[in-house]
Amino acid sequence: MFIHSVLFEIKPEEIRAYRKDCKMWARYAGKAKGFIRYLTIQRVDFKNQYGSAYEWKTKQDHERFMKKFHDWLVSKSQAKVKVLGYYNLKSQQETRAVQARQA
Repeated sequence: MFIHSVLFEIKPEEIRAYRKDCKMWARYAGKAKGFIRYLTIQRVDFKNQYGSAYEWKTKQDHERFMKKFHDWLVSKSQAKVKVLGYYNLKSQQETRAVQARQA
């Protein structure tokens, strides 16, 4: 798996617009080959910092999507964000906890 992540800073009054932007990006990504999921998280102990991660089956799937849609989606995005960094990550190992149903 390939994960593209963005660390950014955003003012509290821009959060609503950012959520709408994220839904727009995820809608287009959801139609793209190889897209798995999207997640936005708030950074603990860092004021107004968030991270968004897009998970893809392969790096090529991600690159194809970015080449086709990135600039256009940026132009359509409404929230004002300050990008602090872009990170390309490769999954090495994954464990998911399974919770037993309680009767």
